Amino acid sequence: MAEIVRMPKLSDTMTDGVVAAWHKKVGDTVKSGELLADIETDKATMEFESFQDGVLLHIGVEKGKSAPVNGILAILGKAGEDISALLAAEQNPTPKVEEKPAAKVEEKAAPVVAKTEPVAAKTVAQPILVHAEENGDARMKVSPLAKKLAAEKGIDLNQVKGSGDFGRVVKRDVESWHPSMAQQGNSYIAPVVNGQESYTEESVSQMRKTIARRLAESKFSAPHFYLTMEIDMEEAVKAREAINAIAPIKVSFNDLVLRACATALRRHPKVNSSWLGDKIRYNNHVHVGVAVAVEDGLLVPVVRFADQKSLAQIASEVKTFAQKAKDKKLQPADWEGNTFTISNLGMFGIDEFTAIINPPDACILAVGGIKDVPVVKNGAVVPGKIMKVTLSCDHRVVDGASGAAFLQTLKAMLENPVTMLA
Repeated sequence: MAEIVRMPKLSDTMTDGVVAAWHKKVGDTVKSGELLADIETDKATMEFESFQDGVLLHIGVEKGKSAPVNGILAILGKAGEDISALLAAEQNPTPKVEEKPAAKVEEKAAPVVAKTEPVAAKTVAQPILVHAEENGDARMKVSPLAKKLAAEKGIDLNQVKGSGDFGRVVKRDVESWHPSMAQQGNSYIAPVVNGQESYTEESVSQMRKTIARRLAESKFSAPHFYLTMEIDMEEAVKAREAINAIAPIKVSFNDLVLRACATALRRHPKVNSSWLGDKIRYNNHVHVGVAVAVEDGLLVPVVRFADQKSLAQIASEVKTFAQKAKDKKLQPADWEGNTFTISNLGMFGIDEFTAIINPPDACILAVGGIKDVPVVKNGAVVPGKIMKVTLSCDHRVVDGASGAAFLQTLKAMLENPVTMLA
């Protein structure tokens, strides 16, 4: 008997999926465990295997098209089997008929009288009529705002060509008027502008839909506040150079920040927390999400137990995640379970910014670039390397003092990297 293969829910945030590719065509034999299609979710493109044997009788979603979770993806059955009744039943489900209780008849029911209230007439601003000097009988139309602006600038409205309805002079005509544009009778000719309006449109990807929905929920439900701090990165720069001189895997500044955050989170569990509505969860483990920019938007793979890993392990893992994200090869286990998130735009020349909290986290750290600036040390102005970080906090969970204490610990570690490597 033919069976419907439905669009699977391949991630916790997935509401619909796009078929990136079909590995079978109608009429092909499909075995259980055999690759049937590639499904693009909101975060990655994943392979979908068949759970039953049969012949592919129907493809419900063409390549490049989307379908909601549990929608018809395909139908498998025996060769030549009639599936018209199955499709008809799916497209036109039998509605449930509910029995309604008999209406109760009221005796001497009073008639309902609708009361109408007079509606105030809408007042529409009318243009002011101004006599034209050229023709005593002619009248020109001028908006009140244009008349007021012309009076302030000392402009003779009879010299202004109106661009509004029926030649009415409006604000933009007065603002753009110049004596060289004065009309000579009705012979004024507006300059010709050769231009063409154009635009392109493209369908919103599954990833972009999810980013829009989740970040809107975060921004409008979590009361954000922001804490910004400057960090002297001179010692961190020296430490990175020394590490990369001998390490087989090159360490980035983002890896140093991630390692420092993981260590600081262990000391400040209130920042490593989540708002759950009727309770607050304080996580004993440290899973740091790292925002990675890809063509369609943003992905946040998670470095698990980051506080227990070395700089080399963190650097290797982040590089692997970044490549998998760009290749759309991340799996659900790669992006789930974050307790804190880091977003770094320093490599793009951004000095500082604020980031929207990535649910279910209570905080996210926005990291800017390292700038060469003059700083005061021991009473003298000397060259320095300053990096600004901004902590976005969910005020339902984290108070200002808790967030500030976390940043103080982070600053101390980055300004003296030995402390976070111990």
